[in-house]
Amino acid sequence: MQLTVRDVAGLLNVSEKTIYRWIKDRSIPAYRINEQYRFHRAELLEWVTARKVGVSVDIFQEAGDATAQATSLTEALLAGGIVYRLVGTDTESVLRAAVEGMRLPDEVDREQLLRVLVAREALASTGVGDGIAIPHVRNPIVLHVPRPTITLCFLERPVDFGALDRQPVHCLFMLVSPTVRAHLHLLSRLAFALRDPVFREVIRHQGLRDEILAEVRRVESGLVQPRPVPSAGD
Repeated sequence: MQLTVRDVAGLLNVSEKTIYRWIKDRSIPAYRINEQYRFHRAELLEWVTARKVGVSVDIFQEAGDATAQATSLTEALLAGGIVYRLVGTDTESVLRAAVEGMRLPDEVDREQLLRVLVAREALASTGVGDGIAIPHVRNPIVLHVPRPTITLCFLERPVDFGALDRQPVHCLFMLVSPTVRAHLHLLSRLAFALRDPVFREVIRHQGLRDEILAEVRRVESGLVQPRPVPSAGD
């Protein structure tokens, strides 16, 4: 979804004047189309997560298709799994090890997936601060997979990802989705979870699998659930 200046001002709880100032300073990702600025929701989610910007809960309620709405962050993490002691000495070797460890169908071209991830990091870091990165490409990674998954990888040793806060990365959240909407749905939920200090602390300490899943469930329970659509007879 392409967002307008007014949309973004409402989502970030600031004035439109502030948004224009951020655009002028080139601190917020925006595109000029037909003399008007537009914003990509995935990039905006990255931006607010890295800068810990306060946002309206509406940003986490992106309308999606049935696949997106049916997949929670907990379900995606259960499907993708948690990998400990991932070995790598630089960005590319860490990403290679992560891709090799992901639960993907045999027909997925892992080398191609690695190439686009490495190219994305060369363009701009996916480090969102506090030693966390969410590797993905500008256009969400959409593969022939039966359902969206998140693979959480803890590194054996922190690696410099060129994050905004200059902290080396110690964990990766690898998102793979069958649709763009499903990707945005999961990215928004992950962005919401990473705003929670207790969840971030569990990740920082590389908590046990059950401990991490318990925190994910707790955080997701705080998300506002979509209102049911009234039936014709209501």
